[in-house]
Amino acid sequence: MQDLIVWRHRGGLRRTLEAIRRGSLAIGFVGGSITDGRPDNTWPEPVVAWFVENFPQARICVENAAIGATGSELAVFRAKRDLIDRGCHLVFIEFAVNDTGEPTERRTRTREGLIRKLLAGDGRDLILTYTFGQDHYNEMMDGKVPATIADFEQLAEYYRIGSVWMGLHSLREIAKGRLRWEEWLPDGVHPQNRGSLSYAQSVIAFLERELLSPASAGAMIPEGPALPPPLNPANWEHAFILPFSEVTLDGPWALRRWLKHVWIDQALATSAVGARLSFHFRGRGLTLAFDFGKTSAEFRYRLDAGEWKTSSRDRPGWVGDDGWYRTFPVADDLATGEHFFELEVVHGNAANCTGTNLRLGLIGVIP
Repeated sequence: MQDLIVWRHRGGLRRTLEAIRRGSLAIGFVGGSITDGRPDNTWPEPVVAWFVENFPQARICVENAAIGATGSELAVFRAKRDLIDRGCHLVFIEFAVNDTGEPTERRTRTREGLIRKLLAGDGRDLILTYTFGQDHYNEMMDGKVPATIADFEQLAEYYRIGSVWMGLHSLREIAKGRLRWEEWLPDGVHPQNRGSLSYAQSVIAFLERELLSPASAGAMIPEGPALPPPLNPANWEHAFILPFSEVTLDGPWALRRWLKHVWIDQALATSAVGARLSFHFRGRGLTLAFDFGKTSAEFRYRLDAGEWKTSSRDRPGWVGDDGWYRTFPVADDLATGEHFFELEVVHGNAANCTGTNLRLGLIGVIP
């Protein structure tokens, strides 16, 4: 662990400094429950307080778009509405833990797609932040970098994006006796107040060098036309949301303003077993996202009039009746072109399935 590095300063934060000088800075956060702003005590809170304290001449706007139990797959589709269109000059990305269970190729595609989407056009400053999961422990104690972080670091080096290994910083605080484990991660993933402060302190130390030191101005992170070719040509940079207006409905569906989940604007909703929907899309991949929980129905589906498949999603003990903005990857390696998707609601008879509600919040297409 001694030779591992917490802070990697690469491309500098010139866009952030320019926004501060102009008098208005919009800061975005995207990640999982460790970053989710709704509890009001996660690590972004002390970081925002640091900005407000150190730059009183600037109006600080905060767009915390992190959602618990989500990964970079959903973030790719949400980036435009929740970060880019809201004018963020600086975005912190935190998915080292929630992407751990994804295959390397898949998370490489979604992560690079998210990064390139955020850097396209006028671009913005990015900082990658790596939290800690219990399954990282043995590798870190042996001085190794967990694969989920090593994959992120490859992208960070290529795109000159600074990174903060928050989990390493806190683990070293544990080793020095400054922090007790039960104050940090009693469940192995989610920090308590003191643990969130430790994460924030590592980020603040990074920011102090980047934004308060005149010698910290480095080369800019590439943007727009200056973006290099992608490392993975199959990345999801151009992923987009298919409008619900292009969906054909059969049965008692309603398109509803979705008040149950702050990050879902509208949802196609039904509780009728046998209700169906279909749509055409052009691309090579498809992801659906639902407001999911114990009362959620399963469904059967097929592509291009092929064999029907039936979903069978786990319902962990921590999940409620609804409220989990959960993705369902349908395909990612289709032949690029026109495709036809069909879905039919079934009860599913799955373990802990206590309802027949289907609430579709997003249709994501990978061109």
